[in-house]
Amino acid sequence: MQILLVEDDRRISSFVVKGLEELGHRVILAESAEAAREWVHAESLDIVVLDIMLPGIDGIQFTKMLRYRKNYIPILILSALGEIEDKVDALESGADDYLVKPFSFKELVSRIKALVRRDSYKNIVNDTCIEIRDLKVDLDRYEVYKGGANVDLSPKEFKLLKYLIENRNKTLSRTAILQAVWGIDFDNNTNVVDVYVSYLRGKVDDGTDTSIIKTVKGVGYMLKTD
Repeated sequence: MQILLVEDDRRISSFVVKGLEELGHRVILAESAEAAREWVHAESLDIVVLDIMLPGIDGIQFTKMLRYRKNYIPILILSALGEIEDKVDALESGADDYLVKPFSFKELVSRIKALVRRDSYKNIVNDTCIEIRDLKVDLDRYEVYKGGANVDLSPKEFKLLKYLIENRNKTLSRTAILQAVWGIDFDNNTNVVDVYVSYLRGKVDDGTDTSIIKTVKGVGYMLKTD
């Protein structure tokens, strides 16, 4: 596995690099987002492990920059900021997971493996271009078209649509969707899934009773194609 670690605290970076390399992974260390940007363009990476509080461009800005450029490499945020607002801000910017410092190295490795596994796992074998009614979704290019017109989805909206497609015709609980799309444990009372399903419906549905994203009362949602 090839990992880009963006961390300016040398005490933390030396600990993480040493541990990951002992497990057989190649770790590229960048001490700023500006330096990391060069590695992202030059190397084939499996994941970015990213601090928020960096000199110059911070981790949130860097994440937004990557997503704006349609780079959907898994991003794991490491931060001393532990408030729920900090986590939500990072995830809304396009990050895939969030780990608060100080952290267990064992948990760090587990989360890295989970994100890389999730990114590479395909439930749709050899089928990366999906057509549902007048909707066309290119999972490789991260592009969505409706009636031939491009549909502009945010990174989280696309990730939600992708997860629904990969599990099409299956009922998915809100908890399962939260874990797969947002990657952390939210308060059970959060309505973030409902909000994003509403956003997604507004872009990929025609507003009729024939919505492809069905609400399963008391459980969650299903993307229905049959």
